[in-house]
Amino acid sequence: HDSLSTKTKMEFSIFLPPQAETENCPVLYWLSGLTCTADNFTTKAGAQRYAAEHGIIIVAPDTSPRGTDLPGEHDSYDLGSGAGFYLNATQKPWSTNYNMFDYVTDELPALIKEHFPINDRASISGHSMGGHGALICALKKPGMYQSVSAFSPICAPTSCPWGQKAFSAYLGEDEKSWDLWDSCKLIEQGSTLAPAFIDQGSKDQFLTDQLFPDKLQEACDEKNQAVTIRYQEDYDHSYYFIASFIGEHLAWHHKHLLD
Repeated sequence: HDSLSTKTKMEFSIFLPPQAETENCPVLYWLSGLTCTADNFTTKAGAQRYAAEHGIIIVAPDTSPRGTDLPGEHDSYDLGSGAGFYLNATQKPWSTNYNMFDYVTDELPALIKEHFPINDRASISGHSMGGHGALICALKKPGMYQSVSAFSPICAPTSCPWGQKAFSAYLGEDEKSWDLWDSCKLIEQGSTLAPAFIDQGSKDQFLTDQLFPDKLQEACDEKNQAVTIRYQEDYDHSYYFIASFIGEHLAWHHKHLLD
């Protein structure tokens, strides 16, 4: 479809459970990570069987605008194509197209509501960069999502190389502007997190230098906000990890979507 937010054609994947044939269903938005497209989750995670069981529609958008061919857009895996970071860019040349936050939280839900049998209940989840996106969306749009979960999320992007590279390009060198897109900073500043459930592999190769779930725990503890962070022994950053526990995440979201 043609997107007003990104001024490009955008693609998303959608799964409709059997219940959607006769009733409006709740929706779970899934945000994928670096290098991914709208298809990674739907082909690798094995989530459809659980979504069918619980009557949940799954919507998986792309991770960035496509087809713009901006200078440097395809030079590295962690900036530009496949690396939109679910923010609204303020710096040229990115600001014209890289408005993934508006796309995910405003334009896409309106499109889904127009064309598919959803009710007024929604949750959000994601992996890695997409886990960051899920947390950011839940924090910046209070009340929009009944619950938020993540696998191996980038919890403190202003403190890690991935986030620092992306934010300096998309948002500029004023690091105060970065805080608006950092989950830990938003919680420290008083934003309220929806019920949150995070799985983190103990053998994740990015755990100590990119992800920082400990910082998220500290921020939530400081503000007396509840968050469940599980460390899964010996799991890494891959889709095998997601496939192993996605059923538990869908069941957890289902409880909140019914409340």
